[in-house]
Amino acid sequence: MWQVTTLLVAAVIVLLASTVHAVTGFGYALVATPLLALTVDPHTAVVATTLSALAMTITIGVRQRHHAEWKVAMIAMAGILLGMPLGLWIYGATSERVLTALIGVGVLGCTLMVWRRVKVPGNVPVLVGVGLLSGALSTSTGTNGPPMVAAFQGMGYDPRKFRATLAAVFAGTSVFSLIGFAVAGQVNSQSLWIGLVGVPVVQLGYFIGDAVFSRIDPDRFRRVVLLALIVSAGMTLFSALNN
Repeated sequence: MWQVTTLLVAAVIVLLASTVHAVTGFGYALVATPLLALTVDPHTAVVATTLSALAMTITIGVRQRHHAEWKVAMIAMAGILLGMPLGLWIYGATSERVLTALIGVGVLGCTLMVWRRVKVPGNVPVLVGVGLLSGALSTSTGTNGPPMVAAFQGMGYDPRKFRATLAAVFAGTSVFSLIGFAVAGQVNSQSLWIGLVGVPVVQLGYFIGDAVFSRIDPDRFRRVVLLALIVSAGMTLFSALNN
């Protein structure tokens, strides 16, 4: 009974996260990881989020592929691969409270960048550096989005290009993160069940969120992005302080 209840709660969380992701182009892990961490332990939440997030990013990546900046995505992925081993080390070495706090602090920092409209050059060193940070966050906290969100907003991407390019990056990141978790022996039965239950649910979330996305102008889109970041950071830090 406990497992069924947990999976039902997880399905609701996945639906909420995938809807937010379809609207903003990111936010799946930012919403799902903190909320799942209140249902199961943070380490299981990270792996389960990564499993179900792959379905979300592939859905958007395939449907919006003509809007993506594929060269930018590939350069960022190179940096992500370099950062993933560091993230795996952090994941295995830190306590649950520290891990949760790291998620919140990382999101908060990137929220500040988006709010202050920090301009980011789209050159190779910057993309690799942002990718490295994103890769480390991906395998340590499951929230690889904030650095990329801040970077692509700083590059001035319009909403469709922003969402599609993020999806291309996140799809690759999820695949490599899962490989890393499997090699490190961090995938348990509970994370597998939550991830599998989430796969069909994200499709419903995509269609709901995409309908909202089509009605949002660029200025309002930026405000939605900011709100999603602020809420996620606040919830995560609150969870860390109360553990």
